Amino acid sequence: MNEEKQEQLWTKDFILITISNLLLFSTVQMQATTLPAYVKEAYHANDFVASLVITLFNICAILSRMYTGEAIKTKSSKLLAAIGLLIASLAMLGYYFSATIALLIFLRALFGIGFGLGSTTFATLVSNAVPPKRIGEGMGYFGLSVSLALALGPIAGITLLGEFGFSTMVFAAIGMVVISLPLLFGTKTQPKPAPASPDQQIRGMRRYFDRKILLPTILNTIVAITYGGLMSFLVLYGREANLANVSWYFFCNAIAIVLVRPLSGKLFDRKGHMAVLPLGALFVFIGLMILSFTNNNFLLFTSAAFYGMGYGFLQPAIQAWMVKVVEPEQRGMANAVFLSTIDLGIGIGSLLLGAIVTYSSYSAMYRWSAVFMLLFLVIYFISYVKGKKAAKEQQVAA
Repeated sequence: MNEEKQEQLWTKDFILITISNLLLFSTVQMQATTLPAYVKEAYHANDFVASLVITLFNICAILSRMYTGEAIKTKSSKLLAAIGLLIASLAMLGYYFSATIALLIFLRALFGIGFGLGSTTFATLVSNAVPPKRIGEGMGYFGLSVSLALALGPIAGITLLGEFGFSTMVFAAIGMVVISLPLLFGTKTQPKPAPASPDQQIRGMRRYFDRKILLPTILNTIVAITYGGLMSFLVLYGREANLANVSWYFFCNAIAIVLVRPLSGKLFDRKGHMAVLPLGALFVFIGLMILSFTNNNFLLFTSAAFYGMGYGFLQPAIQAWMVKVVEPEQRGMANAVFLSTIDLGIGIGSLLLGAIVTYSSYSAMYRWSAVFMLLFLVIYFISYVKGKKAAKEQQVAA
């Protein structure tokens, strides 16, 4: 009976933290789709200045996560998350009173700090609450909160901005973050891992990155590079290909992710990452190749379905892999690296694929994007074979 209770996944804590993460990520997506256009219109800013609104947010979120991954070891996770939510709320409230573009960019950077604190802590709280034998399944379901935010956040932001104005959109986002606070404090305080002895304490750069997660870190960055190409250029590609409903790509993509994420987690728990990652990479490759030849809505939505299934297989498995291979006190670090490599990959993808498209076309650019998934498979299989060979040699030596 006790063992069955310990293996329970859908606990009160798991549900409340997942809902809180959904609300936080939804506010990010609401702003990502509306702020650049608002900045250009309200402040008469150029494209470069408008891009700073997104870029500085990502940079500050990454830096904040580096601190959070280390701070979780010694400080209250709930307190860190609450501070992050409060910082994010105050930054968004400042939008309403911002009179200059410089102040708005500063507030976006501040929001990035709050988001980095909150998102990293939520992921760590969940990974600690999930039974070890169900870590893949648990992180898969938790990841649905991000997928739903990707689907619903942009729709909510664009609708509120268009129908009721910028102020209403901002206060709605603030309300969503504020609701997260009582949900957070409705969870139990999780015990911290026992402190390591002086000779076992993690020092130096290992506090921020462990070589055990090097391979999944590289793979996660490659996947995010392809997503950066979608976020940055899909609308422009739709205009070039005369696609009227290109915005629905992200909705179909998110639905596919939601459908396969639970399956991905269960496969990871039962069979390991070998049963999940090659299949997911193949789906993403197919989705991008179909997209590069798309000239009608049927192909567009088919591409979205394949890409969404692949992304839904890959991301929860990679996150569960990173959390599983590190020590319990390093889970904050692992989650911080996982989330940061998504931001990093999206940024690299926007720049690198943008450079490709200047010398070719959007269709060709998405074919090059698909090549990154072939690189993903090559790196993964070489590392897998080397790992198997090393394990066999150790068994022979023993």
